[in-house]
Amino acid sequence: MAQPFTTFSSALIPLPAENVDTDQIIPARFLKTTEKSGLADALFYDWRYEADGSPKPDFVINLPQMQGRQVLLAGDNFGSGSSREHAPWALTSWGIRAILSTSFADIFRNNSLKNGLLPIVVDEDTHRQLFDQFAAQPEAEVTVDLEAQVVHLPGDQDLSFEVDPFMRQMLLDGKDEIGWVLDRAGRIDAWEAANPARVDTRPESAA
Repeated sequence: MAQPFTTFSSALIPLPAENVDTDQIIPARFLKTTEKSGLADALFYDWRYEADGSPKPDFVINLPQMQGRQVLLAGDNFGSGSSREHAPWALTSWGIRAILSTSFADIFRNNSLKNGLLPIVVDEDTHRQLFDQFAAQPEAEVTVDLEAQVVHLPGDQDLSFEVDPFMRQMLLDGKDEIGWVLDRAGRIDAWEAANPARVDTRPESAA
């Protein structure tokens, strides 16, 4: 995770399809890399491109007005399927920083939080309202404030959301679990020095 998660505003990218799985987010043939960057072109590849590789002009993220937007408004049960981390990698590589949906697959949600992508669960009425609002005002923006755990919606509406406290702090700090541990390496070394092993695990012949 490279950058701390800061408050930002963006218009929405509407993708009402339900049960979008990780193979639709990024097909399996693009999973050979272990790099988190450079997967933007693979995002929604089979929906986004023709058989000859040319872009489908009417697919949502191919539309000129969608470029630079950072919030995906997705259908229910987003991110089902396999546990591949490449799915959030592809979404963040394209520029998406938060997803609004009525539900997320558990593994996808956890992978997203560990890779700088914020999944936000909204209730069905708000979800429907956001799609209606986009249809009426496609340029309207929402503001995502992770520190306050709120999304500021058009019309001075505030949507509170839940997020695991530890993962929230990781996002705000721009860290993952490994980075969190490394930041505490000095304290870990000091504790180990002050608390030597109390059990002798050597064979009796060597003791």
